[in-house]
Amino acid sequence: MAKIKVAGAALNQIPIDWENNLKNIEDAIAVAKAKGVKILCLPELCLTGYGCEDLFLSNWLPRKAVSFLQGIIASTEDIAVTIGLPISVRGKTYNCIAVIKDQKLCGVTAKQFLANDGVHYEPRWFAAWTPDEVVEYQIGKEIVPFGDLTYNLYGIHTGIEICEDAWRDDRPACRLVEKNIQLILNPSASHFAFGKSLTRENLVVESSRNFHCYYVYANLLGNEAGRMIYDGEIVIAGHGNLLQFNHKLSFKNVNLVHSDINPLNKHPHKRFSGIPPENKYEVFTQAESLALFDYMRKSRSKGFVLSLSGGADSSTCAILVSEMVRRSIDDIGLETCLKKLNMDDLLDGCTNLDKKDQQTFIVNNILHCAYQGTVNSSVQTLESARELAEEIGARFDHWQIDEEVNSYSNKIEKILQRSLSWEQDDLAMQNIQSRSRSPIIWMLANLKNALLLVTSNRSEGDVGYATMDGDTSGSIAPIAAVDKYFVLNWLVWAEKTLGYKSLRHVNNLNPTAELRPPDKSQTDEDDLMPYHVIIEIEKLAIRDRRSPKEIFNTLKKQKLETHELLKIHIKKFFTLWSRNQWKRERTAPAFHLDDFNVDPRTWCRFPILSSGYFDELAELEDI
Repeated sequence: MAKIKVAGAALNQIPIDWENNLKNIEDAIAVAKAKGVKILCLPELCLTGYGCEDLFLSNWLPRKAVSFLQGIIASTEDIAVTIGLPISVRGKTYNCIAVIKDQKLCGVTAKQFLANDGVHYEPRWFAAWTPDEVVEYQIGKEIVPFGDLTYNLYGIHTGIEICEDAWRDDRPACRLVEKNIQLILNPSASHFAFGKSLTRENLVVESSRNFHCYYVYANLLGNEAGRMIYDGEIVIAGHGNLLQFNHKLSFKNVNLVHSDINPLNKHPHKRFSGIPPENKYEVFTQAESLALFDYMRKSRSKGFVLSLSGGADSSTCAILVSEMVRRSIDDIGLETCLKKLNMDDLLDGCTNLDKKDQQTFIVNNILHCAYQGTVNSSVQTLESARELAEEIGARFDHWQIDEEVNSYSNKIEKILQRSLSWEQDDLAMQNIQSRSRSPIIWMLANLKNALLLVTSNRSEGDVGYATMDGDTSGSIAPIAAVDKYFVLNWLVWAEKTLGYKSLRHVNNLNPTAELRPPDKSQTDEDDLMPYHVIIEIEKLAIRDRRSPKEIFNTLKKQKLETHELLKIHIKKFFTLWSRNQWKRERTAPAFHLDDFNVDPRTWCRFPILSSGYFDELAELEDI
């Protein structure tokens, strides 16, 4: 057999947005045909969107998804395509791939292994298909095979693994190789996480080697449903050689790459030695930029509002919005960028500007920053906020909230019939400042139909170092999945690598909430513990689910601090973690970025009420 062209296409889909999803599918097929592609792998559940959640439990959603297949079938002349959708058979709903070739439905493959760890809850919605089982399925007047199938696609014996299928020891490929499969397609909906590209590359390349075949992996793309980011990665390998991969985290609706394969050639030429290693700070910036871009346009918002304190977290959020604009223009062009953001009216104002001025002009129209000071705020943080806003082009305002704070405090003093003092009422006096900032910044966001950005990071989420209904108020928490130590290092990188000179201010400041009087010299690490200690405890306690005693025995070898101080900090971490679960239950939606997070709605569930590790922490005293 002569060589044949295969491709994978990443699609930026939206749950139950039939018009968007079908257009992206049709566009991918058209692009593939124009490039001479004969076999096109599209992502898992690309017809409905992967993030439909409990809508998958309905009767109508699978029926409606199937009803759209006929239109797609009509566009598949001279090409074979995989379409991901839910299908109900014998009273159960399955996560399926419909295989269409030359305007004919060849059959339907059902997923055998359902993702049920971390952020995934597939067994709630789908049933797992039994290996080697095949039944008949009727669609319209046609009856096609359904279940564990292989396909003859233009003379190439082809099998399918659907995302999680490929990550199990007894995966479908173990049986496909016995059937002399020449090509395996893997339609996926695999969320972004740091370092995952290397893992995927190893999976695809080693799968092609171990199962003596060609292998095509195609992932979803973008912030599909709010929390998960899909990087749109496509990897093509053959008999242990990396043949093709794409530029991931694209702002395009369709991102397609292809490769010629020859099923009789078991020694294809290696085109690439490997996917380039990622810089964690760079890929964080790209993932955040795409996530914010999609969240803004898919929520039909007009931009962002940010309480810019001049500190590390809010400065990070501001820079990410600026990068969102810059990177989207670079990837898809000014006109397409503004059209996707539903801001075509800005095009005339950008036309005669150079690229840098276009970026600041757009940022000025979509990002409104406000510095909300008190008597405890410093000149340094005000200037840090002001200069950063000016550099990126954001609109900047500042005002004092002492009048509001004093109004609340005076009313409480009358009720208590005493004066408030820092010695007696420290926490309440800090919190009222943070909460007093919330109503006015929310009002600004409402009036502008904008998203209010929450600036909390994961380290603060661990220990509840945030004021509920204060600095936790907002629509979306972009950096809640990364720790403070990462944020601080990213800001140094952003100043040097991305060229944001104004970050020199925040990079020279010691992180502080600025809620106590200046003479009390408040810093975040004094209130909590050193950030590098928090992240080491966090990884073991939350990611690895280790006990306090196990954590101490592990960390004492690292010599982070004295043994006694380490015990104190472990106790403090677990005490604050247990006490503040209710806060994590109420925080704004956050993007999933790492291999773990503390969002109870996506990764880490913990009881709101518990003993607070009373017995487990007591065991530290015996060491």
